[in-house]
Amino acid sequence: MPGYFFYGFNYSYIWIILPAFLIAMWAQFNVQNTFNRYNTRLNSRGLTGAQAARQILDANGLGSVAVEQIPGKLNDHYDPKANVIRLSSPVYSGISVAAVGVAAHESGHALQQSIHYAPLSIRNAIIPVTKVGSTLAVPMVIIGLLLSWPGGVLIGIVLFSLAVLFQLITLPVEFNASARALHTLDANGMLYGDELAGARKVLHAAALTYVAATFVALANLLRYVLLFTGMQRRN
Repeated sequence: MPGYFFYGFNYSYIWIILPAFLIAMWAQFNVQNTFNRYNTRLNSRGLTGAQAARQILDANGLGSVAVEQIPGKLNDHYDPKANVIRLSSPVYSGISVAAVGVAAHESGHALQQSIHYAPLSIRNAIIPVTKVGSTLAVPMVIIGLLLSWPGGVLIGIVLFSLAVLFQLITLPVEFNASARALHTLDANGMLYGDELAGARKVLHAAALTYVAATFVALANLLRYVLLFTGMQRRN
């Protein structure tokens, strides 16, 4: 197959993949840079990320949701199964604008869970299926290419589509959690003026990483579809 190399990649497909990966790289750099910038700015109330999360949860009747510290950086998340918010060390004990913003965002996910926010419920429901899809998709595409079996590539496309669906559903979940966080921080006077603007920039940068991940997933899906149509034409 002239012009092809590993995974059946065609040199002409670089225009599909490269822009998406460049956006993803920029998004990761941007979130790191933005977090670091506002992680040096202390909030005027001296709230730690853990205290901010606890305050938001308690104010919304979510005393049963625990807040725990975990090692690492920017790996903060809400675990709906364990009913716990896990905050990285810089966020858990930090008293910066960035720390409070990130903690409030994760609290926003807990609030979504408590009101059965539809996109979050859908995302949680399809996680097992999307894990299977993301695990088997690429192997099926490779098998289809090696055996010149379009059906195998088509199965891979269907499986990978599940992973893309997960990414798409994640977008409203993340943007809504950030909106809830910023509203709560403002309404409860936890951050003021420029502090709130700083938290907004941190959460906006974090949200762009999810947008970038969606672009990468869609670009790969398009590449697989083009591989399939190319095989169909050759057959």
